[in-house]
Amino acid sequence: MANINKMMKQAQQMQMKMSALQKELDTREFEASSGGGMVTAKVNGKQELLELKINPECVDKEDVEMLEELVKTAVGTALKESSEAVSSAMSKITGGASIPGLF
Repeated sequence: MANINKMMKQAQQMQMKMSALQKELDTREFEASSGGGMVTAKVNGKQELLELKINPECVDKEDVEMLEELVKTAVGTALKESSEAVSSAMSKITGGASIPGLF
């Protein structure tokens, strides 16, 4: 019975740590750019796009596909960095165990 109580206490402590970490990560910002800085995207740990900057020099109505690719690359890279940071931080708390529904 003592082992079960100890496990429950450890689970509660881990849950508290994960909750605090999630709040911290939600406010953390990740930025990435593409095209040598022509397009810059900023996201948070919640995977929300916070800001998108496009240098007017790369806006060419004759080559919209290039601009679309630059935006896609910048946003995708920023989201990937955010996701990896969240996964890495949570992994430290869970000891590398994958817990479904956490992140």
